[in-house]
Amino acid sequence: MTQESGGSPQEPWEREVLEKLAMETLAERRRGRRWNVFFRTLFFVYLVVVTASLFKTWPEVNPMEQGKFTALVGVKGMIMQDSPASAEVLIKGLQQAVENEHTQGIVLQMNSPGGSPVQAASVFEAIRRIKQDKPDLPIVAVIGDMCASGCYYIAAAADKIYVSPASIVGSIGVIMSSFGFVDAIHKLGVERRLLTAGKHKAIMDPFSPVKPEEKAHIQGLLNEVHQQFIAAIKQGRGDRLKDDPNLFSGLVWTGSQSIELGLADGIGDIRSVARNVIGADDIIDFTPKEEVWKRLARKFGTSVGEGLGWVLASGMGSLQ
Repeated sequence: MTQESGGSPQEPWEREVLEKLAMETLAERRRGRRWNVFFRTLFFVYLVVVTASLFKTWPEVNPMEQGKFTALVGVKGMIMQDSPASAEVLIKGLQQAVENEHTQGIVLQMNSPGGSPVQAASVFEAIRRIKQDKPDLPIVAVIGDMCASGCYYIAAAADKIYVSPASIVGSIGVIMSSFGFVDAIHKLGVERRLLTAGKHKAIMDPFSPVKPEEKAHIQGLLNEVHQQFIAAIKQGRGDRLKDDPNLFSGLVWTGSQSIELGLADGIGDIRSVARNVIGADDIIDFTPKEEVWKRLARKFGTSVGEGLGWVLASGMGSLQ
């Protein structure tokens, strides 16, 4: 036993334990700081990569300095208002391409699962107006991974549609989905209190039983929009469509099958269409770009958050 100055006696083994605890605490803090630096560095690298991707354009040429070229307008993602594939954005890109005197033709780069029938119809009509004003200007749709529902609505306005053999094409139909929680709230003992002014103001309320007359009304709306969709497809594709009862049933087909059904005209990609159909190898992207900070916020709201969440969930460490 030893006597500490001004303190109580302390066994040697106690001092040894305290020293080990102190050393372990210091080592743990060092490890924590290293993990902190690692994750901050990882976040910074991710930030640089994503930010650099925001400024990526294809191709890096000035349309005013070019000769004849193929104009590209991308239809990507959900077709809805206030999105990169909204009618406002797409029509703006089309107008800019048409107004440029060097535009030899327009390629619509299609890769979307669909969206709003209103937005799709607006773009369809805009393309038809362009064709009326400039009948000699070719407008060709090129489908990538998918062109379904509202996306195909837009594509049908083009002079021709080209696909990859494995593209997913079709889904010519209209859908409205919801849930019903009537039995669930009864089992939970929840009382539904609903007040309305207007007999059908709470139409298709998920917490109330479905009324047959309201269901019939909604089905009538869907049928009418579906018929508008079908009429646009027939207007755009004409006699190329095959007489198949499943054509407008909402089914989807591969690119190869879509050619057999008359939904598409052939196999091709953007560059082959620009070269062989439009006749201008150079491609200029006229898709209006979002403001950089809007794009940054949107990307970091999804990809960055998901990426960092995955890293943290993997148990590699923690931010301190």
